Amino acid sequence: MKYWKFTLKLLMIFTIFLIANFVFAFIAFHITSWLFERLNLHLQGFWRQLTTVLGVFVLFACSAACIFLIGLKRQRNYWETIVDAIARIAKGDFNVQLDKMSDDENDHFGQLISGINHMAVELGELERMRQEFISNVSHEIQSPLTSINGFAKALKNMNLSEEKRQHYLAIIEMESHRLSKISDNLLKLTSLESQHHPFEPKHYRLDKQLRNVVLALEPNWLEKQLDIDIQLQNITINADEDLLNQVWLNVLSNSIKFTDKHGQICIAIIAQHDTVTVSIRDNGIGLTAEQQKHIFERFYKADQSRVATNGGSGLGLSIVKKIIDMHHGTITVQSKLGEQTTFLITLPLDSMTTDKEEHK
Repeated sequence: MKYWKFTLKLLMIFTIFLIANFVFAFIAFHITSWLFERLNLHLQGFWRQLTTVLGVFVLFACSAACIFLIGLKRQRNYWETIVDAIARIAKGDFNVQLDKMSDDENDHFGQLISGINHMAVELGELERMRQEFISNVSHEIQSPLTSINGFAKALKNMNLSEEKRQHYLAIIEMESHRLSKISDNLLKLTSLESQHHPFEPKHYRLDKQLRNVVLALEPNWLEKQLDIDIQLQNITINADEDLLNQVWLNVLSNSIKFTDKHGQICIAIIAQHDTVTVSIRDNGIGLTAEQQKHIFERFYKADQSRVATNGGSGLGLSIVKKIIDMHHGTITVQSKLGEQTTFLITLPLDSMTTDKEEHK
């Protein structure tokens, strides 16, 4: 396709060149004839042809100079527009949209302008996300700080009963812990996104890791008298054990948090040829279709009514998503409001050993 386009362009240029030469020759002949008559010169043969040819060259040179000057001016205006757009972007104005001169894929100026337009859009989106992030951080920090400040002032009242005093102190402690958790998660997320966070994959037993996480969270699910159903094959994966440990802790903690008393949580491993999928399903409060779209966004809280009691910061699943991305895996959520929620985490495998035996 490109070859035919190139050939067509050459033919068009050649045709225009021939037509231009014919026109220039016609004009030069009549001009020289007119000049000879005015000057009363009577050139014939070779000299007449020579003057006509020279006239053609003069006309051709003048036309080329005019086209060059017009093109140079146009190109200068083009570059000034590009430089102005880059200067605006450098100052933080990302509302830049330059018009392309043509839709030709081989037009280098067009490619440059497309690149600048794309850069402006991406930087504008990053700026929007940055401002939203700062706004969310400010909001998240302000809430516990307001509580701490209010209850600290209340504790100055000497007539407070010991019961109320202990209650206020417990709230201050809880909000302080919440602040600490927000700070810790922010630092962790920033470190993960910096591309400098340690990433040390090794071979280890995934099923053993999941069992250890369940045991670590035993006080949480025992308190709510949850039934934990574990179906794990013996599988060895190659991954960063510490980072994935954070993933299982965050996802399972969420399932425990949003499952009512006497509920059930099922944890299973599904092995494929070159991937392994960990399924964590609960019969908790569930999610709407709209909530499922935003569940992995920073500071997003699906259950706003229970934020104060669960102490969540809305960063846990963002951290999970980033860690899974670092492992070139995927995480999806399937849920029905008021019925169940299932998180499916799929990871690629370098090597895998499985045992047909299932454990409960």
